[in-house]
Amino acid sequence: MSARAADAVALVAGLLLPLAFSPFNLFPLAVMAPAVLFYLWFEGSAARAAWRGFLFGLGMFGVGISWVYVSMHNFGNMPAPLAAFATLLLAAGLSLYPALLGYLQARGFKRDSMLRAMLILPALWTLFEWWRGCFLPGFPWLNLGYSQADSPLGAYAPIVGVYGVSLLVALSSGAVVACLRWPRRAVIGLALLAGIWSGGLLLERVEWSQPDGAPLRVALVQGNVPLRDKWNPAKRTSIMERYRELSIAAPPADLIVWPEAAIPATLSQIDPEYLTGLREFARSRGSDFLIGVIERDANGRDYYNSVIGLGNSDSVYRKQHLVPFGEYVPFKPFFYWLMQSFQIPMSNLSPAPTVQAPLVAAGRAIGISVCYEDAFGEEVIRALPQASLLANVSEDSWFGESLAPHQRLQMAQLRALESARPMLRAANTGPSAVIDHRGHVIARSPQFRPYLLSSEIQPMRGATPYVRAGNLLTIFIALVLLATGWAGARRRRTSGT
Repeated sequence: MSARAADAVALVAGLLLPLAFSPFNLFPLAVMAPAVLFYLWFEGSAARAAWRGFLFGLGMFGVGISWVYVSMHNFGNMPAPLAAFATLLLAAGLSLYPALLGYLQARGFKRDSMLRAMLILPALWTLFEWWRGCFLPGFPWLNLGYSQADSPLGAYAPIVGVYGVSLLVALSSGAVVACLRWPRRAVIGLALLAGIWSGGLLLERVEWSQPDGAPLRVALVQGNVPLRDKWNPAKRTSIMERYRELSIAAPPADLIVWPEAAIPATLSQIDPEYLTGLREFARSRGSDFLIGVIERDANGRDYYNSVIGLGNSDSVYRKQHLVPFGEYVPFKPFFYWLMQSFQIPMSNLSPAPTVQAPLVAAGRAIGISVCYEDAFGEEVIRALPQASLLANVSEDSWFGESLAPHQRLQMAQLRALESARPMLRAANTGPSAVIDHRGHVIARSPQFRPYLLSSEIQPMRGATPYVRAGNLLTIFIALVLLATGWAGARRRRTSGT
């Protein structure tokens, strides 16, 4: 194969990788697409490896985060050429991660060895994923582990989290490459594959948490309010009435959850009688509300994206991890020009302190996350082990009919798996979902219609290994694999074999 043909193959492999994720759910592609890239990295110079990594990333992110264009142009009213340029710029920036990875592995590990395929490349891939997820605001989209929410590898999440599942996927990719490049020793790669995947099947039988009290009846209210109407003051009353009427029509529920900023006003702007009516309704039913709302601080300067508990016990959670360019402008001197073309309401919010007690509602401590926050497993587990269930409120209308809402639902499944807690996901335009403590979606709403999703969940207690150690265990394992591969490669160079 010519060098240019190999470059094209790397691009195509990247283009195919997003099909491993929801809504396509072709999870074996998460193994095969990186395997193609790993195989191609054994040919050519370090510069060529970097170029192929960049092309792979451009395909992967160009398709996988195409929803950025939808958000900017369709709903942010950014001119189409500028939105396309901004999306391409973001995809190109994210592609620098696999480009740098390709360069480093080619420069540092030149020998064509099984150790490079089976240890070094998977370890580096995982460490780069982790770096991408925590550098600056972090962007943990399309981590390989998310594609395995419904595969046997998802059963490892309570131990090592999503990055650990990514490591196992990458190890599987390396094993495939080893089988292809060294067919006489294919038994080694096949043994690794068998061990990883059979281990997942066995772990599916393990219970990492125990029931905590009686099951809860829950109702998730999906208002399906068009974004063009949401922040129109003339529409506010009708929107508030829609949520109230859907809630009143709900069957008896212990917990009623509304989406992010369901009430399109600050808390101080809401008629007190409206909130009093909701509180009295909740108390008459023995229920509690969780309601997404914009909250203004007592000083009058800071605004928070919050969730309030309303009913038998009133409490509040304030969002900590804000969305760059959506809820605040990072590096304002550099990006002010971009935001001039991007019309987003409530785009100057303040982050809350990182230490907050779990919100209490329906007699349970609940780990709350608002929209983007549930992409960060290391932040969600801050509420554990005290919280017996998780809840995420989202405004997914920004993504329209794109891949993002489905990808985000997979992220919520991983959070449930990592913590061994049920997860409630209430989204304005859907899909809203009830996920059990094993990561299974047990109830799901259709998109783009008002909907009341009722179900029952079992609160859980206990702490999984991931809750106790976070990402440290996976990082340690990846570093050990990297050091083992490096030592083995050095020993082979010294011996001349």
